Amino acid sequence: MDRRTRGLYIERAVWPIGRGDRNFWIAVAVLGAVVAAGVYAWIYQVQRGLWVTGLNQKVSWGFYIINCVFFIGISYGGAMTSAILRLTNAKWRAPLTRIAEATAVAALLVGAVYPIVDLGRPDRFVNIIRYAQIGSPIVWDVTAITTYMIASFVFLYLPLIPDLAVAREALSLSHRREAKLLAPVYRFLSLGWRGRPAQERALARGVGIMAVLIIPLAVSVHSVLAWLFAVTVRAEWHSTIFAPLFVLGAMFSGVAAVIVVIAAFRKVYGLQRFIEAKHFRYLSYLLIALGAAYIYFMVSEYITDGYVFEESTTPVMEALFTGPFAIAFWAFSIGGLLLPIVIAALPGRFPIARAVGASGLVIAGMWLKRFLIVVPGMAEPIMPWDWGRYSPSWVEVTITLGSAAAIPLMLILFFRFFPVMSVHELDEVEGRYEPAHAPLAPGYAPLYAGGGGDD
Repeated sequence: MDRRTRGLYIERAVWPIGRGDRNFWIAVAVLGAVVAAGVYAWIYQVQRGLWVTGLNQKVSWGFYIINCVFFIGISYGGAMTSAILRLTNAKWRAPLTRIAEATAVAALLVGAVYPIVDLGRPDRFVNIIRYAQIGSPIVWDVTAITTYMIASFVFLYLPLIPDLAVAREALSLSHRREAKLLAPVYRFLSLGWRGRPAQERALARGVGIMAVLIIPLAVSVHSVLAWLFAVTVRAEWHSTIFAPLFVLGAMFSGVAAVIVVIAAFRKVYGLQRFIEAKHFRYLSYLLIALGAAYIYFMVSEYITDGYVFEESTTPVMEALFTGPFAIAFWAFSIGGLLLPIVIAALPGRFPIARAVGASGLVIAGMWLKRFLIVVPGMAEPIMPWDWGRYSPSWVEVTITLGSAAAIPLMLILFFRFFPVMSVHELDEVEGRYEPAHAPLAPGYAPLYAGGGGDD
């Protein structure tokens, strides 16, 4: 990459830092209002109890557990996307990894809150730690999510260190007041980075270790979430295939979410020159492969249950295929699974629009799939005449909308203070670059200006 193109890349990467135009504040205000409504609904629930929700003695898991599994799955897909691109040394990864990693952290923070919301009284969460039982899947879940969260923050921060040095040098020449205030923060967070060979080796080793480590950690988190269902005696949940099915579903919905987020930031931050149609095409290939694998596992599960047609599984199978949940089941199967794969696989024009459209259907469909796992499994009759009923209240809906709005809000605020694309990744995939003495772009300085050593 030539010096001018690289300079424009840096300019686009650090452009949002400290800026806040009218559109930015409108987006923050709207998303903040939705999040505030969700917080109000949660406080209302804490004050009055879980009776304000649609949960009942029969169906005690509803939107909250659905959202927990869904958002943690989104996080898993974002982390896995970045890790796979790094481990395979994909040359096109540079503009994408930062957005994928930030999406993973934001979604995880939202998903991890839902078990506390589902408890009704937040103080009860302390009892899970105080009276932990090693044989309880809930304890496994808390341990796995906590470990995965720490690893996700480290995985986001390590590749950010050299780019904080880029922001430090670039903003030091800016005359904006915000830039002057942020420069000392970047100087502290960049840990004295100057691109020396020893620093490069240490960073490469750390990022490589985390890229390898994040995969089994993410797999363990969603496997444990699956075991929360599978180790029960309920017919629809008691399945040995649940863990791989949950992991694939998480990757499927997570990659779809990454595509949508990347497309949004590409449009808003003017990254079209660096995030091109080929990036969406490559991510679409991954989406198609994961969708095909998910179809295989899902069909395997239903064929096995349907062929045997045991008395314990018959009511749920009938409810899904022809009963009260049939509309939701076929909407997911066709609109959220088959149709997105067809749209993403079609050749021709508008690859970005097709990738985003297919991803939107996948996200909606995979949330619906979580609903079809949780609610019918809970509503299943223990006695033949005892089907449960579940209708979410405004409290659950508002909390769900507030949590969904929290993810783009966190991403917008994060990229107002940190580079949206990785400059260091660009140098790795495009080859070494010798800094010039002149600025790379108006108002911006060359990478590692004033520093020494190779980069």
